[in-house]
Amino acid sequence: MKRCWTIPAKQNGDFVAAMEDVLNLYAQPYDSSRPVLCMDEKPLQLLSYKRKSIPMERGKPLREDSEYIRNGTCSIFMFNEPLGKYRYVDAKEQRTKADWAHQIKRLVDEDYPEAEVIRLVMDNLNTHKIGSLYNTFPPEEAFRIASKLEIHYTPKHGSWLNMAECELAALTAQCIETRRLPDLATVCREVSAWGKDRNSNQKGTDWQFKTSDARVKLKRLYPVIKE
Repeated sequence: MKRCWTIPAKQNGDFVAAMEDVLNLYAQPYDSSRPVLCMDEKPLQLLSYKRKSIPMERGKPLREDSEYIRNGTCSIFMFNEPLGKYRYVDAKEQRTKADWAHQIKRLVDEDYPEAEVIRLVMDNLNTHKIGSLYNTFPPEEAFRIASKLEIHYTPKHGSWLNMAECELAALTAQCIETRRLPDLATVCREVSAWGKDRNSNQKGTDWQFKTSDARVKLKRLYPVIKE
């Protein structure tokens, strides 16, 4: 069944404004001093095998029991720079304000210490706020980190504008869906290895959808101006 969504007419202007802001950002040329990063999160169940699997043999496939043991959940954080062909992926027990704040501090201080500003695209989740930095760090430290950020929020119902979703989809298909990951340590090890391999192969994202396309294909979302 095809999933669909609608936007209340009174919110169309807000949706369009946020969409065009992100699309305009994606159209900008690569600038290493002002990198464009996309950020997203994904919950993951931690599952282990209830019974030992039977290894693959000549003429016989790997045999695994369908029953599993649920060991809780974790949250995967994905940051990717589409034009820079770089991504960083990590997993934490939760996705609290403090978890997000520490991820942003690492991004600023370790991945892009020389950048003038990091242009960050993400959804408008309640933890994805500058206030989360102030709730986690002393004021002077929070201000220092916040000063390196230029945040561009995707609109509600517009998560498809976030290129980090493309990376999460690739991670899911290539790493997560292929096995059961029983604990946080295993998830961290596997997603980190996946990210390093993808970075070494210089995988980027070729975004083709532009503002001019949106104004034609998504014309129904644009407010009608009555003179």
